[in-house]
Amino acid sequence: MGKRVLVTGGAGFLGSHLCDRLIAEGNDVICLDNLFTGNKNNIRHLIGHPYFEFIRHDVIEPIHLEVDQIYNLACPASPVHYQYNPIKTTKTSVLGAINMLGLAKRVHARILQASTSEVYGDPEVHPQPESYRGCVNTIGIRSCYDEGKRVAETLFFDYHRQNHVDIKVMRIFNTYGPNMHPNDGRVVSNFIVQALQGKDITVYGDGSQTRSFCYVDDLIEGMVRLMNSRDGFTGPVNIGNPGEFTILQLAEMVIKLTGSSSKIIFEPLPSDDPLQRKPVIDLAKKELGWEPTIPLEEGLKKTIEYFKLIV
Repeated sequence: MGKRVLVTGGAGFLGSHLCDRLIAEGNDVICLDNLFTGNKNNIRHLIGHPYFEFIRHDVIEPIHLEVDQIYNLACPASPVHYQYNPIKTTKTSVLGAINMLGLAKRVHARILQASTSEVYGDPEVHPQPESYRGCVNTIGIRSCYDEGKRVAETLFFDYHRQNHVDIKVMRIFNTYGPNMHPNDGRVVSNFIVQALQGKDITVYGDGSQTRSFCYVDDLIEGMVRLMNSRDGFTGPVNIGNPGEFTILQLAEMVIKLTGSSSKIIFEPLPSDDPLQRKPVIDLAKKELGWEPTIPLEEGLKKTIEYFKLIV
């Protein structure tokens, strides 16, 4: 018997893949999205499915639904989008968390928060375990997202302690794959679009900064396992790929896989851009039996095929 599941941000990059997975498992899925960064094309194939429902709604406003589980993914997640309206971004994280936690409390639903590795800021500890409290600038241009997500985590744990809400918190590290927005400003989509269009590939700084890239299917597997993990295990838990690559290595790999003639050019590093990013995933291995299985090159090939269709 499937569950009745609410996915906020369900028409977005991660949300649309999660909806696919939940429908395939026989759940009754409500996809909630205001389509600020989400895209109906990501869920078009699910419209009309007897167990899928789309509601255009902003999580800043309360909503009353009967559900068993809530995946709270609603929030613009790329710098281009979350810096476009930073006050709205903070509201989405904070008021969205309050509204979804209130709903979970009322209907006794389990709720999962899609938090982020950005809660670690520009880390002074490398790689980053869940116990690290972070090094975050509260007044920078990225703070609307970083601090919004940090407050959301605080709210989740306070609702858990005060109101006994059944919570799960995951910290997502860089994820990529089909359904990414081509203009979201993220490094994987930027490089692939530039390479496919034969434009110069823009590397910020000297390209020595590192990231860990997790393919979307691996990420969704970790997310579903966390939602259905044992009672009492709240997280936070890192979900990401501990394989670490420099941005320059990524650019060179994209050029090779696309067969592009693009040249790499260097631009100044943006404000508050973290220099290192790599998860410690020991907790995910222990509690969820999870670790990523798709290597970067394989995932990039699948992502490039998707972008060939839309750019």
